[in-house]
Amino acid sequence: MSIHTVLVTGGAGYIGSHACVELLNSGFNVVVVDNLSNSKATSLDRVKQITGKSVRFYEADIRDKEKLNNIFTKEKPTTVIHFAGLKAVGESCEQPHLYYHNNVFGTLVLTEVMQEHNVKQLVFSSSATVYGITDKTQYSEDLPIGAINPYGRSKAMVEDILRDLAAADSKTKPDKPWKIALLRYFNPIGAHDSGLIGEDPNGIPNNLMPYVAQVAIGKLPQLSVFGDDYPTKDGTGVRDYIHVIDLVKGHISAIHAFNKEQFLSGNCKAYNLGAGHGYSVLDIINTFEKITGKSINYKISPRRNGDLAEYYANPELALKELNWKVEKTLKDMVADTWNWQSKNPQGYQ
Repeated sequence: MSIHTVLVTGGAGYIGSHACVELLNSGFNVVVVDNLSNSKATSLDRVKQITGKSVRFYEADIRDKEKLNNIFTKEKPTTVIHFAGLKAVGESCEQPHLYYHNNVFGTLVLTEVMQEHNVKQLVFSSSATVYGITDKTQYSEDLPIGAINPYGRSKAMVEDILRDLAAADSKTKPDKPWKIALLRYFNPIGAHDSGLIGEDPNGIPNNLMPYVAQVAIGKLPQLSVFGDDYPTKDGTGVRDYIHVIDLVKGHISAIHAFNKEQFLSGNCKAYNLGAGHGYSVLDIINTFEKITGKSINYKISPRRNGDLAEYYANPELALKELNWKVEKTLKDMVADTWNWQSKNPQGYQ
């Protein structure tokens, strides 16, 4: 059996570096393309420490078609996992042009190059933000798309583009159709249990768990909890958190699924990657304090516009068709986050 080469865009980032570890441990060759705009090349040195194997790294932007063509010609990947994208909701509202150019145009260039090189297997890093506001608390893949910010809309646009590509090829090129998995993430947290790789956001973290960890280590003074009057068990918002290792294993499950029934004739299918239940903000804080022995300084602040009280994934389709489910607990997520943060108080610096 030949060893497949997987090209990972954004592979030096938080989720991408963890994906590299799991891909290498699963026997794949790995090629990383990353422009290092929100990542550090050091993460790939750490990947080698963990696995004993190297990835081939190209510092390049996926919007640079000439560079991307050269990489595909040289490396001949069979599959692409596409993580490269900007991901901060607030920033996307301030700089929508940047998000559409990077996330949407970047994917257009990538898929053009893939098509030219006859590489038709793609796992796309999408997001639960494509669902927008709904009266449901559990999101299944058949809910309508209704993203409410430029970040979510950029993901929804890319999903539409990929569905159109797959549909066109199924008619014109049935012998080599696109096989595309759209993986809609809920809230990835945690780190590799070695403590060598983890989340290292630029500037002030946008997400809860790295913010809590930086308060615990003394890098940030205080956490704001936005709203304690939601109709939830303790009044704080409830979200579906998923360990980053569980998440990236979902991508490998998707690659294996490309040879199964639902993808044999070419297809573009969406799958939720989540636990199927939620934890509140106070659950996260209390578990963090219990496991680390650190007191988290927080204050209650007013609700933020657009924040929902509670939502979580319906992960049944991923279990049925990808044979994937979460294995790690909230305690694992917290312990691994703290192991990374305490060993790397300044991240990869």
